[in-house]
Amino acid sequence: MPASDVHARAAAAPLSLPPEVAGRVWPARAWTGPRGEVRSSGHPALDAELPGGGWPCGALTELLQPQPALLEWRLLGPVARALAAEGRPIVLVGPPQVPHLPGLAQCGLPASAVVWVQAQTTAERLWCTEQLLRAQAAALVLAWLPQARPDQIRRLQVNALGSQALAFACRPLAARQESSAAPLRLQARVDLDWALQVQVFKRRGPVHEGEVCLPSVPGTLGAVLPSRLLQPRRWLAARRSALPQPVAVAVREEESADADAVGRPVLAGAR
Repeated sequence: MPASDVHARAAAAPLSLPPEVAGRVWPARAWTGPRGEVRSSGHPALDAELPGGGWPCGALTELLQPQPALLEWRLLGPVARALAAEGRPIVLVGPPQVPHLPGLAQCGLPASAVVWVQAQTTAERLWCTEQLLRAQAAALVLAWLPQARPDQIRRLQVNALGSQALAFACRPLAARQESSAAPLRLQARVDLDWALQVQVFKRRGPVHEGEVCLPSVPGTLGAVLPSRLLQPRRWLAARRSALPQPVAVAVREEESADADAVGRPVLAGAR
């Protein structure tokens, strides 16, 4: 029998295993159960794509974006607000900009709930993040680690395993090409109409294809912005259609036959 027929029959035949073995086999197309507690992201469409239905506690999550300090709070604001309401601290390690307290207050984060760690170098940021995870000192740790190596990310993941905190590492898009021990990795970008486009390119479970579109008007702006600013895509399209369109001008053949040195038509009255 040709080898191709053997492989075809093996693929078509159901897998026959002893019951005690079959129960331990995990098909790649199936979800894996959460290894610990999860917290809802506050975005139902995103929760549907996250193993266990939310952000994992006791594990490192990588957030890749084209520019730091651009969309972290629009993505993580709902879960941070829920943790702050429980009186649990939110710790920022090495943010690229000074935290804007009035803006965080609009996201529902009072100044008393946010701790800012001014760590400059990669080594300082890694050390601070490790200590926070080991000491169980925060409910959410958000660290900016643009230059962390794969072995350093692995070390953070090991420290996160013994913690109940949500641990996030903000990294540039180039880090997608590097190996990572983080069990959950996402890439996010901003879109029109205050939307975020999020791709879950690594998770425990089936491969995620495409992007998830998340509405994310910052803070309380949704209550004060006019409709044309809440949906700029529709407003721009309407304005573009209202602009006068250029009119094509036909040139007669006898006029185009006579041209000056640079090819411009010369009219009879101009000779």
